[in-house]
Amino acid sequence: MKALIALEDGRTFTGRSFTGPGEAVGEIVFNTGMTGYQEILTDPSYKGQIVTMTYPLIGNYGVNDEDMESAAIHPGAMLVKEYNAVPSNFRSQGTLSDFLRNQHVVGVEGIDTRALTKHIREKGALKGIVSTIDLDISSLVHRAQSWPGLVGHDMVSKVTCAKPYGWTKNGPVPGSNFTTSGPGTFRIVTIDFGLKYNQLRLLSERGCQVQVVPAQTSADDILAMNPDGIFLSNGPGDPAGIPGVVDTIRTLLGKKPIFGICLGHQIMGLAYGGSTYKLKFGHRGSNQPVKDLDTGKIEITAQNHGFCVDIKSLEHAEVELTHINLNDNSVEGMRHKRYPAFSVQYHPENAPGPHDSLYLFDRFIEMIKK
Repeated sequence: MKALIALEDGRTFTGRSFTGPGEAVGEIVFNTGMTGYQEILTDPSYKGQIVTMTYPLIGNYGVNDEDMESAAIHPGAMLVKEYNAVPSNFRSQGTLSDFLRNQHVVGVEGIDTRALTKHIREKGALKGIVSTIDLDISSLVHRAQSWPGLVGHDMVSKVTCAKPYGWTKNGPVPGSNFTTSGPGTFRIVTIDFGLKYNQLRLLSERGCQVQVVPAQTSADDILAMNPDGIFLSNGPGDPAGIPGVVDTIRTLLGKKPIFGICLGHQIMGLAYGGSTYKLKFGHRGSNQPVKDLDTGKIEITAQNHGFCVDIKSLEHAEVELTHINLNDNSVEGMRHKRYPAFSVQYHPENAPGPHDSLYLFDRFIEMIKK
């Protein structure tokens, strides 16, 4: 089935839908990971986006329940060079096409993904539309241009949990997961801006009782739970477009140890009094080199973000830079000089991606112990 991709600047690409009819509008981005397409699709950070996979063959190992990073697919569409309809892997429980189709997400193959990626790198992330229904180019370009985009808009409200829940080794459980703390057991409130399950797994594996709360939970309600630490998750879109949360985190600073990842990191930057900006085409993939300024070590990291903290806006704040991206020198980590609070822009939970940065979860636990 013929599919058209139209960008807001008028550039078009033609492909074939491998999921049947459908449409999606969003910001066209690319991910350079060679594997991990299921984790990418179920990462809430992709809400409002259409993801292009730069690796040419996708679908060859199928999908399975274990690799879900949330309960749903979040990109509006997936664009690939070649789709493999016959997966071969002992863990496979189904095909990628069925996985997408069952959640009404468009999958398109036959795209010149190298040309599309190069165009995005040169022009920057662009609004776009994928359709098998409307094949009129002028109509599609106009509709892409009319989409409001991500800047200044709240995408977190579309992915955060509706009610608090706990996390155990068997997965999510309704209600509270907190009991009386014992030796070596810490109560962690996780603010869900669009979290990935592996973050909760890693906290649970370290003996933590994990309680997840919606993004708009007040500071008073969080502190009333008497947590030992607060974890700020990843999530989609522009951190400046989320109402209320910056003030919440600013109130929590200094009261409990805080660890933030990705969007949580950006929100902490705003809470410190800084600002954020939109990257030209973002960082998305499992091979981003980051330098730890404390140790001088280089970490290969997984990343998925389109916005970044402006470290110059924090020159007069009590904040120090801890990690930088070696590709563009952008901010990848920071910590407060006075409060027990630190954050990183990348994803240390390795789902998908390398394991180089798992030590950050141990650092959070050590901070709580102090």
